[in-house]
Amino acid sequence: MQTELFSHSVQHVLDLVGIFVFAISGALLAVRKNYDVFGMAVLAEVTALGGGLIRDLIIGAVPPAAFTDLGYFLTPLIATVVVFFLHPQVERINSAISVFDAAGLGLFCVAGTTKAYDYGLNLTASATLGLATAVGGGVLRDLLGNEAPSLLRWDRDLYAVPAIAGAGIVVVLIKFQALTTGTGVLAVITAFVLRLLAMRYHWRAPRAWHRRTTAAEDLQL
Repeated sequence: MQTELFSHSVQHVLDLVGIFVFAISGALLAVRKNYDVFGMAVLAEVTALGGGLIRDLIIGAVPPAAFTDLGYFLTPLIATVVVFFLHPQVERINSAISVFDAAGLGLFCVAGTTKAYDYGLNLTASATLGLATAVGGGVLRDLLGNEAPSLLRWDRDLYAVPAIAGAGIVVVLIKFQALTTGTGVLAVITAFVLRLLAMRYHWRAPRAWHRRTTAAEDLQL
């Protein structure tokens, strides 16, 4: 077993904050799609808990944390209520929410990687599940919202790459037995800062070499 990065109580609070912010993004998409309150709740729950649920089912941590901790289940519902009544105000502070979303991305990719490794997966598989923990809920949200996943779109700022970086740092630290609370926090901060820089400077992954169509033509498809 690896050293716990945070105490159980601190980890629990951080998880709930991350879950709340991810749930906000799911509920907001439901509002933009004109879904009813049930649809809002479904997208909020899926966005907030989907990545962790995928990870726990794969590693055999059953029943998953999403079903054993009432706070994990109720937090997205609270986010749904907030968006239901205050979505215009929430939309106006979307940039602030994006910052917290970036923090949740960093936290979840690191926590997901360490948990997967603790359950016996090798380093590569652990990093992969760290990525899945961070971005899986967003992919499910977009699919249920009938949109191409943001993770796969060329016109969106880097999202998966910061999570990959955070998870990659963790497995390197594990490899050299250097994973501590301090180094784990550095991995979280690295993913967080990379995501913020990607949003600030609109960093995007390269597309296929020598493509014949232009960006404008792609947007018209």
